[in-house]
This record gives sequence, structure tokens and C-alpha cells, in this order.
Amino acid sequence: MRKVFRELKGLDEVKELVIKYERPRRVERVSIWDAVGRVLAEDVVSYVDVPGFDRAMLDGYAIRAEDTFWADEDNPVELRVSGVSSAGHPFEGEISRGEAVEVATGAPIPRGANAVVREELTLRRGDGVLVLRSVPPGENIQGAGSDIRVGETLVYRGTVLSPRELGILAAAGIKEVNVFARPKVGIFSTGDELVQPGEELGFGRVYDVNSSTLFASVIEDGGDPMFLGILPDDYESIKEALSEGLAKSDLVLISGSTSVGAGDVMYRVLEELGPPGVLVHGIAIHPGKPTVIAEARGKLIIGLPGYPTSCLTVYREIVSPLIRKWSQKPQGTEREVVARAAERIHGERGRKDLLPVHIVRDEGLLVFPVPTGSEAISTLSRADGYIVMGELKEIIEEGEEVRVKLFVDRIADLSVIGSHCLGLEVILAEMRDRGFLVKFVPVGSYGGFKAVARGEADISGVHALDPETMEYNIPLLRKFSLEDKAVLLRGYRRVQGLIVRKGNPKGIRGIRDLIEREDIVLMNRNRGSGTRILLDHLLRVEAGSSGVSFEEIVKRIRGYWSEAKSHNAVAAAVKNGVADVGIGIETVARLYDLDFIPLMDEEYDFIVRRSSLRKRAVEEFLEVIRDPETRRKVNSLGGIRAHEDMGSPIT
Repeated sequence: MRKVFRELKGLDEVKELVIKYERPRRVERVSIWDAVGRVLAEDVVSYVDVPGFDRAMLDGYAIRAEDTFWADEDNPVELRVSGVSSAGHPFEGEISRGEAVEVATGAPIPRGANAVVREELTLRRGDGVLVLRSVPPGENIQGAGSDIRVGETLVYRGTVLSPRELGILAAAGIKEVNVFARPKVGIFSTGDELVQPGEELGFGRVYDVNSSTLFASVIEDGGDPMFLGILPDDYESIKEALSEGLAKSDLVLISGSTSVGAGDVMYRVLEELGPPGVLVHGIAIHPGKPTVIAEARGKLIIGLPGYPTSCLTVYREIVSPLIRKWSQKPQGTEREVVARAAERIHGERGRKDLLPVHIVRDEGLLVFPVPTGSEAISTLSRADGYIVMGELKEIIEEGEEVRVKLFVDRIADLSVIGSHCLGLEVILAEMRDRGFLVKFVPVGSYGGFKAVARGEADISGVHALDPETMEYNIPLLRKFSLEDKAVLLRGYRRVQGLIVRKGNPKGIRGIRDLIEREDIVLMNRNRGSGTRILLDHLLRVEAGSSGVSFEEIVKRIRGYWSEAKSHNAVAAAVKNGVADVGIGIETVARLYDLDFIPLMDEEYDFIVRRSSLRKRAVEEFLEVIRDPETRRKVNSLGGIRAHEDMGSPIT
């Protein structure tokens, strides 16, 4: 029987026909050792901080920064060395005035210390050490949770797990993850002339190319391929093999035996295996015209052309999108892109630099160097790719074209850079559920203003308090010259207060306890943060009512100069007993199962770059934050209260 192609279908019509097919969605749990290339079936949230404690970034001495404020080489400060803290072996005591503890890189910072002076700036003298330079609070300390925070979403549903994501999971102690089960794809080749590679090639025989290329392509697209053999040009053999293949596969691929010819029996077999049988016999493309598509037992059978080039071309156009849809793997993209440097990028002459970059969609693609330090594994997870600078090149000028080697299969639709908040995580989760790829980089409010100002961020979450007006966010728009470049949208209120251990064992009641009691150690926030500005405001109020100076008040507070760079780091310090009390937000206190003493509400708002308002992802973001259901989810977190007009412009 000879079947002539009488009704060729268009490629777009065939693609629409194939892509509509579904398969039962299955989820399985696998070890991270076996998870590379798999697609995550649910968000993975960290249950630990990374690091889980304040730790030294280099070898030196843990000290109280205030003991060195006037030190220099001519007037060094001598401190008594009271012990050693090394990685895995913390110093058990507490540092008092005039003391130091020798620390190794990665070692826990002892209680009472708030800075590390590098070894090169000291001279050891017996039981003492001379410090040759003043050291600011927080110097050379990586704060608890500065890399990964409890409650932070590490990897999002739908992410294809690569070595960098698996490194993040391992850093947070995640051993197993839920992934989408890969669709099972049965693969046949047909033809009496075919021989598998490695076998003896007789006269008139050829090696089977298509089975191996299809096998590899299915793996690349997230499927689980099964090579089921080479079929002879025999009607009964083909029918029996296809029937067995359908029973164990979600999709069956066949290469060869689809063209018009005396040995072509595939069309008749597919008709009999139905109903409905053959859906397509011939596509109006070249190469790839002799393609057969059939349905039997609710599953697709796709017969691809025998010529390798034609076979792979049709696979890429028709089959690949279907397997990727079933496996939840993003549609394929090029592995290199050409973009423009958004700012001047510096390299180092004399070596080839591989510089991680963050890509932003604007009018074309813009690249920004990733600023996170090498001590943070999150550097790799936040980079979209890297650029290579040769040994003789020191600078890439702003606007210069660069070639980016991609880490990712898809460049983010939305760039969000600013202050981390669980309320924002709720909003971004909804964006991802709507099909948008969102990249979020937590750098704090001031970092968010800067990112919007230089065009690196489409949106930033901010809660920056102006110390002069005691007004949130609006004055900072003027400070960063963003009045005409960005719009400020109303967000929600967060409760700021004192975070204490469960049961409040020291009976702390408020700010005055920090000033009057010597048995309380505070973990403060970093200078420039809205939380630090709020505390200083409250201390100035106390100073005014007590008739003493602000400076005198500060001297009375143990730990005032200890600085944490996030709310999570504050909570971790309290949880770990490094401090008795910290200042932060209620949501994080709840997350760490700590008690909370409210002090004041703050405003967490959103800055949107005006040039980004035309982006579809930004339009969707505005819809999400104005949705009453979003307000309900944000409010359910506790310690957060969304404004009824969340998403409206603030003038």
C-alpha cells in the first residue's frame, strides 16, 4: 500500500496540535546528588542561616571596635589575648574591655566582640597584641544570615537544577528535593539497513544515527528516554513493538519508515493502533515533509523522517517544546548573548578575568557586574552569566558590547533589587506562578535606591527613614535624584521593635532597659539602615527627657557598636545567645520563634523605574500588589499590615 501526501499541514498548525497534549503530572523526591538537570516541583525555603553565626572573614583578632578608635602606628593599642576561636571550635567566653581573641578565617565571633582586626595590622607580644590601626564596628565580620536567611526562598519551583543551585541547597543543609517526574519517551529506529554503533557494518548497512541523537535531545529537554530497538520493515513486528512501547511510555518517537515507498508500512500500523489513528501525514516544510503523527490509547506517536538532518530539525520544531512543557523545563535559548555594559567595568591587567554579571532587559540587554563578595555562594546563584576579559584588557567602557556566556536558560523578565521582606516574597511568588521569571537580589533599602538610579533594577522594595524629617522613602527619592526617573508606590506597614529570647528571660520592657541595665547586650543594625536610624531617634528622645547627651546614652549601651546587616542576623544573634536583645521587625522574630516588644511602625514601599513601566512583567507586578488576595496573604504573615491602597502612587 502506497500513501501519497495529499493534504500537507502547515508547521504552525502541527505545532499547535502537538503542544495541546497533556500527560498526568507526577512528582518524585530525589537526593540532591541525583538532582542535576531536574526541574524543581516546589519552592525550597531555608530553615537555617548561612552562615549560622557571625564569623571571621580572615585571620586576625576579634576585638571591641571601640577599644581601637584612636589607635595608629605611632599610638598602638595593646589588648590582652584571652583565647582562641577557630573554625568548628568557638571561644566559649566573653570579650571584655581591653581584651582580644585570636580568630581564624571562618571562626565564630565571640560574645562581646564586634570587629576583627586583620593579623597584618597587629604585633603579637606574649599574652598581648598591639593593634596598629583603628577598626570600625563590623570590620571583617560576615554576619549571621548575611548570605542566606531563615525563611528565604533558596530555589523556586520550575528551576532547572544546575550545580550552582545544588550548591545553594547543600549550603542550607537540604538533602532531598521534590522534582517533576521526567516524561518517559520511547525511541525506535526503523529499517533493515540499520546497525547500532559498535557492531560490525556489513555491505549495504549503515549505522543508526537518529536513535542516539534523539536520546540525547530528550535528556536535554528534561525527558527520560528509552531506546527500544531497531524495527525491521515488517508490519507485524512494528505493530507488536509499538504496542509494547505505548504501554511503558508517555510518548513514542520513531525515525524512518515514514516516506512514500514500497517498504513503508508505518502508516497502516498507526491507523490500526488507533483510534483516532493518524492525525498528520506530511508537513509543508523542508526538510521534514514525511512526518507522521498519530494518537493511540490517548498517547502520541510521532514518526520522524529517516534522514538525520530532517529528523533532528523536526524534533526541534515539534517534539522538543512538548517534552519541555511536560517536564516543566524552560524552552531552549542560546547559550551566549551579546549585550551592552551598563556602566564601566574594571578588570585586572595580567590575568584573564571571568566576571559574573547580572543581565537586565531594557532596550536590548544591559549587563552589570555582580557585587557580592567571594565568601557568598549566592554570588553564583545571582549571576546570569559571565564575561571574559583578556589579559591585556583592564576596562570595559559603558555602552561597549560584550559577549555573555550564560549560566541560565532564560534571562529574567523582572529585576527586583532592594530590601528583603517576607511580604515581598509573597508578591514575587505570585509573579512566578503567573509565568514570569523574576530575579531578586537583597541588598537593603539604600542599595535598592542606587540600583534603580543606575538602571539595574526595575523595582526595589525600600523602608528608608530620613533622619531629618523622620519620613519614610519620599525624601530619599530626592536624595538619589529619582523624582523624574522613578515612581514610589504604597506598600505596607511593618512593626519594628525589640527581639528577645523566648519567654524574655531578662524581663526587658523597652529602650530604657538598654540604657540603664549593664546585664543586657544589644545587637544593633548597621549604620545607614532605617532600623538603625529609628533606634538612634528613640535614643535621642530618651536623652532629651533625661537631660543627657546622645553620646552619653550610647556609651551606656553594651553592644551599641555591634552591627548586623539584616533583620535575620539580629534574630540569629539573639537566638544563639550572642546578644540578649536586638532591634528588628516582628515578622522575623516570629520566624525564629522569639519574643517581640513593639516600638514603632515603618513603611515598606516600592520604587518602580519609570522606563520599566512599559514592561509586561512590571504591569503584572502592579496588578499583583493591587489585588485584595495579595493583601490578605501579606497580612497573614503577622507583623505586616498592607495598606488598602497598596500599589497606588505616593506623591
